[in-house]
Amino acid sequence: MPWTDRVDRRVKLRDLRILRALAETGSMSRAAKQLAISQPVVSKTVADLEHALGVCLFDRTSQGVEATVYGRALLNCGTVVLDELRRGMQEIALLSDPTIGELRVGGAGPFVDGLIPAVISRLAERYRRIEFNVVEADPPNLCRMLRERRLDLAILRTSGSMYTDDLDADPLFDEPLLVVAGLHNRWSRRRKIDLVELLDEPWTLPEADNVAMALIADCFRAAGATPPTPQVVSDSMAARTRLVEMGPFLTFLPGSTLHFGASRLQVKILPVALSMKTPPTEVVSLKNRTPNAIARLFIDELHSFATPLKKGPRERRDAFYPKNARLRLRRQSD
Repeated sequence: MPWTDRVDRRVKLRDLRILRALAETGSMSRAAKQLAISQPVVSKTVADLEHALGVCLFDRTSQGVEATVYGRALLNCGTVVLDELRRGMQEIALLSDPTIGELRVGGAGPFVDGLIPAVISRLAERYRRIEFNVVEADPPNLCRMLRERRLDLAILRTSGSMYTDDLDADPLFDEPLLVVAGLHNRWSRRRKIDLVELLDEPWTLPEADNVAMALIADCFRAAGATPPTPQVVSDSMAARTRLVEMGPFLTFLPGSTLHFGASRLQVKILPVALSMKTPPTEVVSLKNRTPNAIARLFIDELHSFATPLKKGPRERRDAFYPKNARLRLRRQSD
């Protein structure tokens, strides 16, 4: 029997799901429990597939099972098949009822804190039966999850070198980083500040390998200064922001975070001129993948929210920090 006929007759969708569960759990008993089937069913499925394909798909050890090179190849193919089927079912459901579906979206911390919730809130009002799954991760992990088809799209800011031919990047806006202080910080009353004046202040900054930290370091070097040693180092933007709100700390925050959080953040943008070329904020998706109809809705809303953030340099500060919020915070700090 030709090899293709053997595959067509033997490999079923259920088999692919069993293989995926087995690879994820590393144990036939745990895979059976996850799928609510018996362990002999899992064992027989693997044995039948190995017989049909003529290769060993899993190595058996005392610790469990591990996919062989043949098993990984079949798993990669199975992931694509199952994903395309899921997306096809979503497309059919959306055609019959455009208010039903699922979207898995990922983002770096600043966007999970501001832009993504704003878009979801608007869509959720119109499409109450769409289920949103939001993941926060750094850019390399977001790209990896896109390739593994665990995300439909991701919003991030990173250098183009991280992308390869398998990813599409759709620019949204160029986002600045801004120096912020707490409302009662002594620097909050100043009308003009040089960055070098702040070198000896207590800073809370991201880890050295964070994309944002590379931009921050460039700002200080452009001002002719060595980046300060932060008193608190954390990749958690929430932790850094809270420290700024509570005490004497200074930090850098993305403009979109300030734009969407202006009504709740107890911080003030300091009038510091920065020399900075930031990579664009982009919505990234996997090429050659059946489009998710809900993802298209989400991307359209992203561009709608991004429009006021695409200002020229002179208007950008006001766009990222609405006037009414600036006035309110100024009054609070006076």
